[in-house]
Amino acid sequence: MSCSALCEETISYCMDMPGAMMESANMRLMMDCAAVTRTCADMMCRMSPMHGEMCAMCARICVMCAEMCERMPQDQQLAKLAGACRSCAESCNTMVGAAA
Repeated sequence: MSCSALCEETISYCMDMPGAMMESANMRLMMDCAAVTRTCADMMCRMSPMHGEMCAMCARICVMCAEMCERMPQDQQLAKLAGACRSCAESCNTMVGAAA
């Protein structure tokens, strides 16, 4: 859930920046990451039998989001999000292994 919240926070941060800080495709990626991480957490909380598959997807999108953020290392907010996404991906990959 913390990754989802940080994605939402970073989306707002980017929208409040003067000028066009980020391409729309990157904004969509952060929106997708926020939605997928939130859904994944919800599925794990209710012990969904599909949570392993959702964790695999979540890990993939978190890595994509982290890589996008890491292309702008000078921005502290994006660096913070990259770290959260990497951590979430690692947790999800652990859950995928546990669900197997």
